[in-house]
Amino acid sequence: MRVSIAQFDVTCGAPQDNLAVVREMAGEAAARRSDVLMLPELWGSGYDLERADHYATGLDEGLFAEMARLASTHNLYIYGSLLSTVHGRPPTNTAALFAPDGRLVAEYSKLHLFRLMDEDRWLASGPQPVLAETPWGPVGLAICYDLRFPELFRHYALEGARAFWIAAQWPLARVDHWRTLLRARAIENQAFVIACNRVGETDGTPFGGHSAIIGPWGEIVAEAGTSPLLLTADIQVDAVEHVRRTIPVFEDRRPDVYGLASPQQIARSTP
Repeated sequence: MRVSIAQFDVTCGAPQDNLAVVREMAGEAAARRSDVLMLPELWGSGYDLERADHYATGLDEGLFAEMARLASTHNLYIYGSLLSTVHGRPPTNTAALFAPDGRLVAEYSKLHLFRLMDEDRWLASGPQPVLAETPWGPVGLAICYDLRFPELFRHYALEGARAFWIAAQWPLARVDHWRTLLRARAIENQAFVIACNRVGETDGTPFGGHSAIIGPWGEIVAEAGTSPLLLTADIQVDAVEHVRRTIPVFEDRRPDVYGLASPQQIARSTP
């Protein structure tokens, strides 16, 4: 699988400007004979959440429809998130995966809302995890803050995911967390992690870039810096099976003895 990751500066509140960038990067991804194009979280509007109702559309309208057109025009799988009305009101932060024929393969709405950017104030959380079927096997879909919740990614791995695709707007102030957690999710689940983060700044918050492809051993296959670019790399998805055979962590798990502590239990056990 050849993947291109569109790391760019999302202009807050300027969907047409952002669409122009995505069109250019989709054309370049096609010229590089990529199979997949990854876009950032909320690539159309940025974090203009007070006007979320203004930007949100159905999955066959607006910028979602533009994603479908670009997928079919350039023979690409395209994944990225936008504001949607798919689950009603208030809007959700919804990632869509479109196939090269323009067909919607899967949609995933962000489960974990990030309070530090007021997502819980303006948005609704998604209803469930989503595993997308692709020519390279099952893919677990995620968005930004989801990365901090290992349970989600273990769920995907146990359901057969060989890769996780993540769209993000992760701040520069915590970019070391981003880089560490990407590798952790790959190592602990013996899966590829393909993650697209934005760069640039909105309302005084700089974003961290460092979009990356991490292999199932935790190796960095490709990583960007903090400048806009189209990051492209080839990966061998079958490497997942080799790693899982070499260190059979899924066979050696002990779910019979693991307890899932509640927040109250954690509070009681903290000195």
